[in-house]
Amino acid sequence: MILWFEGFEVRTICANGVDIFFRCGGNPHKPALVLLHGFPQTHVMWQRVAQLLREDYFLVLPDVRGYGDSSHAPGLPDHSNYSKRAMATDIVAIADVLELDTFFLCGHDRGGRVAHRLALDHAQRVCKLCVIDIAPTLDMYASTNMEFARAYYHWFHLIQPSPLPETMIGGNAKAYLHNKLGGWGTGGIAHIEPQALAEYERCFCKPEAIHSACEDYRASAGIDLEHDGASRERHQKIACDTLVLWGARGVVQRLFKPLDVWQTQCIASVTGEALPAGHFIPEEQPEWTARALRNFMQ
Repeated sequence: MILWFEGFEVRTICANGVDIFFRCGGNPHKPALVLLHGFPQTHVMWQRVAQLLREDYFLVLPDVRGYGDSSHAPGLPDHSNYSKRAMATDIVAIADVLELDTFFLCGHDRGGRVAHRLALDHAQRVCKLCVIDIAPTLDMYASTNMEFARAYYHWFHLIQPSPLPETMIGGNAKAYLHNKLGGWGTGGIAHIEPQALAEYERCFCKPEAIHSACEDYRASAGIDLEHDGASRERHQKIACDTLVLWGARGVVQRLFKPLDVWQTQCIASVTGEALPAGHFIPEEQPEWTARALRNFMQ
């Protein structure tokens, strides 16, 4: 039992041929807020934010496909089963099961990329969107230089053909996980409670989970870029108001202009701010994160 989620319902649904695990709870009389985690974590990363928002929203916290207790299917040759489009359809399936016609949506890291695609493909379902510490995938790859490659070397390591990165990470998966959880301006893992860290270790440090994480990145370097490019050719943009949060000590702050780059991909209002954190903002600064979401998701 994850003590932070006492009173939350635990469910698993079969969606699009895979099992998707999620928790839901909070105030059933309030609007729904879906929170999507990133690499290399699970929905547990939202535990502090969830405690702060549980009276204000009906919270839905999935383990996205390939992470946590959701399915870890082998990747297809074109990696399409780990595309952000496929992951977005999983989240919509959860909303359908919960009879949520519309919902607020927030994603951190990889979850932000899923949220971005969901807001494009299922615009009628998303009331407002928040993305945390990312720039659009297409822009990040297009801006690659030596500084970016050094900071985000994992983008180029994880996309190598299987099983090379899986084998290398599997040699000491726990050490790799800890390095990532403390990286990108975060400055270590002291902010992560032992129970949360144990969950990340349980879920990440197994061959099928390492493989599916690699597949997530392989998809982003291939089929996701095709989907994003096609959306831009059609002049398809995010239609809802969007909040952008990023870490003042992170890579996105150093290498991008987050508000400017997201405004080019949105029709509606784009607002946001840098928070005093590295990359893992919801755990480093849960009060700031919850306050920003509560002020925006109205």
